[in-house]
Amino acid sequence: MLRVGNASGFYGDRFSAVREMLTDGPLDVLTGDYLAELTMLILARDRLRDPSLGYAKTFLRQMEECLGLALERGVRIVVNAGGLNPARLAEAIRELAKRQGLEAAVGHVKGDDLLPRRAELGLPEGLLAANAYLGAFGIAECLKGGADVVVTGRVTDAALVAGPAIAHFGWDASELDALAGAVVAGHVLECGAQATGGNYAFFREHDVVRPGFPLAELHADGSSVITKHPGTGGAVTTGTVTAQLLYETGGARYLGPDVTARLDTVRLTQEGPDRVRIDGVRGEAPPPTLKVGLNRLGGHRNEVVFVLTGLDIEAKAALVQRQLEEALPPDARPAELRWTLARTDHHDAATEETASALLRLTARDRDPAKVGRELGKAAVELGLAGYPGFHLTAPPGPGAPYGVFTAAHVDAGKVEQTAVLPDGRRIAVPPAPAAEQLAAQRLVADPTAPDPTAPDPTADQGPTRRAPLGLVAGARSGDKGGDANLGVWARDEAGWRWLAHTLTTERLRQLLPETADLTITRHLLANLRAVNFTLEGLLGEGVAAQHRFDPQAKALGEWLRSRHLDIPEALL
Repeated sequence: MLRVGNASGFYGDRFSAVREMLTDGPLDVLTGDYLAELTMLILARDRLRDPSLGYAKTFLRQMEECLGLALERGVRIVVNAGGLNPARLAEAIRELAKRQGLEAAVGHVKGDDLLPRRAELGLPEGLLAANAYLGAFGIAECLKGGADVVVTGRVTDAALVAGPAIAHFGWDASELDALAGAVVAGHVLECGAQATGGNYAFFREHDVVRPGFPLAELHADGSSVITKHPGTGGAVTTGTVTAQLLYETGGARYLGPDVTARLDTVRLTQEGPDRVRIDGVRGEAPPPTLKVGLNRLGGHRNEVVFVLTGLDIEAKAALVQRQLEEALPPDARPAELRWTLARTDHHDAATEETASALLRLTARDRDPAKVGRELGKAAVELGLAGYPGFHLTAPPGPGAPYGVFTAAHVDAGKVEQTAVLPDGRRIAVPPAPAAEQLAAQRLVADPTAPDPTAPDPTADQGPTRRAPLGLVAGARSGDKGGDANLGVWARDEAGWRWLAHTLTTERLRQLLPETADLTITRHLLANLRAVNFTLEGLLGEGVAAQHRFDPQAKALGEWLRSRHLDIPEALL
């Protein structure tokens, strides 16, 4: 058995989690995920200011506090905190170890940074960063080479767990089911406390004031048990694990650089308190290409929020919109002006704040001047000439640059992944074998075939009552570039039969009117009792572009759960 824990789900996660995971119970490997689409843009801007930066500085501070502790306890560290500069972070850890009188073997993985090869690979111009999502075998080579600490740049989040499993169990690229099992465990762990009750739809059922971080007990066949250290907060249940499995995924096939994990084969079993077994996972050959995350500056944006209080909210919004747009000189008008009215006001409200609505103006343009002084000036000059009760939430600022994330795909054979071992040796990591070489191991199944567990849509489920969906279903949502992922699951078989039949794509459009004109793809995952949706373009050009009120779609699922529909009384 290999015990792998995780102490970070994003750049900015709980700083003390590294020490907590090292002291709260036994571990063999401690991982940390520091990278997201937005993080890569932040690190790219760091690197522009100082070429020696581009990594997650938080991790280095955590190692100042905990490197000696990890070495003392024999816990190996695997993180993607290297960001855009893994070699420099690895060097900084060696320098830190030397200052503290420690002997630490540090390896790193390189090859994901494709920006220097932009033209050769046919990637667009104007990029700040271009990074391929590498797999787990480079990490495994570093660990087999004796590394105590492995630093990577952009690898898949699940690779942080799969890499140690490959090194420990000696798997090769043909052992697709075992690899798929480790990838699924890695996906559960990658977002930290989201697997232990954080951001969980039914949070009131557990003590989640300070949830612990998760760990996986991995076995040689790829099965695992998700758990947490005894005495830590939160909970590990089939529900918390299901929620995380649906997060930022799509259909049955979960594509990765080492293996395609079949999420429709995942079996979850509650083995005991805070112990959920994952088994049955089948794997297929990975695709022949690697995903590449592309970050660039999209232009500049600014935001002005008008407060509208009391009566005639709609008329006040219309007045200020017309006044401001007419006040902007044609040559100073931003390329995009987007108005959003949030009706936060209440009827006959007892406080001024609850009597007020917010009218948000978002302006975008490539020219920073057009979203800066002229826009703010036009808004402020309405102060005594606008709607009654005119005021803003804050004085207009100068505007700021915003980023755009898109994805491309390149032939895996053109990406030169290298494991740099602690002794300086460099090992080239080949891409996964071509799909035809692994054809015999491919799971024969048609993902479009009718689901044998699907409910009978003609079944009479008795009288219904108008109620929120969230009374019978959980949800979790998130972002993938400009698209949003929305997973919804039922808590029992009766609820699943109803959910799978009821929550169609058209019903989703009715419940979430913002999605009415979007392309939506729906997937059934019967083993998880879940329906998973991909909503294309809901987030515009990605989180950094701040296209909507909830730019990462984090609360999209909770909005859906609050919507009312006719639910069989037997389920309530």
